[in-house]
Amino acid sequence: MAFREKSAWIMILALVVAGAFYFYTVAGAWIQSGELAGPQVPLIASYTIFLVVLSVAGHIVISAFAPKDANAAADERDRNILNRAGRSSSIVLATGIVLSLGLYLVTQDGNLLFYAIFASLMAGHVADYALQILFYRTVL
Repeated sequence: MAFREKSAWIMILALVVAGAFYFYTVAGAWIQSGELAGPQVPLIASYTIFLVVLSVAGHIVISAFAPKDANAAADERDRNILNRAGRSSSIVLATGIVLSLGLYLVTQDGNLLFYAIFASLMAGHVADYALQILFYRTVL
């Protein structure tokens, strides 16, 4: 398995775990209070720190097992995979943003708009890494 494919697996795992933590906390507060609270900087900072710690720790582990691969420059195949995955995952992000804006037009809830766009951003990144894995496993 290529180093960049391992990296994509780590990032998917980190995004899903950190995102689950974030939205579990938001949903718990919503259920407890009965209304959707606005975004809070401490919670967003906690999410960010948690995501960074998970991704750095994971990359340290895979780098320790393959230091040459970790320092290798991206070859033509790697660049093609990264570009193709980025272009394709942008469709997921754009779709999520458009749906979020439509949700806002219906609900007029700015807090819900924030969370929907934040979820779209996470989904776009997960799609990017998932497509990288798919493209590494298929012949381009």
